[in-house]
Amino acid sequence: MANQYEEAGWHWRNSMKPVRFFNLDGRAGFFVVVFIIHARLYTLCLLLTVFFVLWLLERRGLSFPAALRSIRVWMVGPYRPGLMRLRRAKMKDTGST
Repeated sequence: MANQYEEAGWHWRNSMKPVRFFNLDGRAGFFVVVFIIHARLYTLCLLLTVFFVLWLLERRGLSFPAALRSIRVWMVGPYRPGLMRLRRAKMKDTGST
């Protein structure tokens, strides 16, 4: 039997879970609304493309924000000119050791 104080805090366990929409990231819901408001063939293609891209990202184990960070690292690279040399740390999300 669970403790009364422990049961009172159970709702906090689920407070930071990502929003899901048909088992995809919740940001895909925006494109469903766009398709409902403006139902055309190209908006359907956009909706299916977004669903497919988000599905591929999740298959690789990336959330949408993590994928954006990964793309940023790929485009910018490890060099950060805006930081002083002493404060420049090695990047941790490049995949290199």
